[in-house]
Amino acid sequence: MKKENRTANFYDVIRERRSVRFYDASYKMMDEEIKEILEEAMLAPSGVNLNPWRFMVFTDQELKDKLLPMASGQPQVADASAVIVVLGDMDAYTVENADTINQRAVDAGFMTEEIKNRINSSVQEFYGSVSDEDKKEWQMLDGGLLAMQLMLAAKARGYDTVPMLGYNVEEFRKEFNVPDNLVNILMITVGKAAQPGFPTVRLGVDEVTSWNGNK
Repeated sequence: MKKENRTANFYDVIRERRSVRFYDASYKMMDEEIKEILEEAMLAPSGVNLNPWRFMVFTDQELKDKLLPMASGQPQVADASAVIVVLGDMDAYTVENADTINQRAVDAGFMTEEIKNRINSSVQEFYGSVSDEDKKEWQMLDGGLLAMQLMLAAKARGYDTVPMLGYNVEEFRKEFNVPDNLVNILMITVGKAAQPGFPTVRLGVDEVTSWNGNK
């Protein structure tokens, strides 16, 4: 484990994170470290804490090379230590999944059996009447929260990332036999930067904010 590599100051992490597209191809992250980053990413919130995220992680060079043409030849796919494809599980919106998660909370002493049963019932009543289109929208929201936390967790260890929508989802799903219940959200590369990401600017807060309903 390399927990000592975490950057202590959260404000440094959020200010120094950049979208990096050129990586040191010789640098290899440990699988355990990637798992730690995923664990911390999964501390992000999700609707009714249903944890709908699923991951496909690629560290094998042959498989990353196979991903390269699917991503229009973007070099980070082949050169980064890992390519993490974030997906959302449409089967997460079930009382069975809710019960699995909530029972662990009961076992840990975080909730009572009564509260567990109440939450499970609400999941069954609410999600049973929701369309797949709405569920897919929520997958994008929950997946976005997860992805941002993943990138910050990686930066805290001195790694860089870039989120990618620019890959051929249909080819990816066919090549890797992605089940129908999994929805593609985005691809994230993680590794050691060979070149720093470009600094960027943002609009000012006053340009994008209204207060108390005033324009």
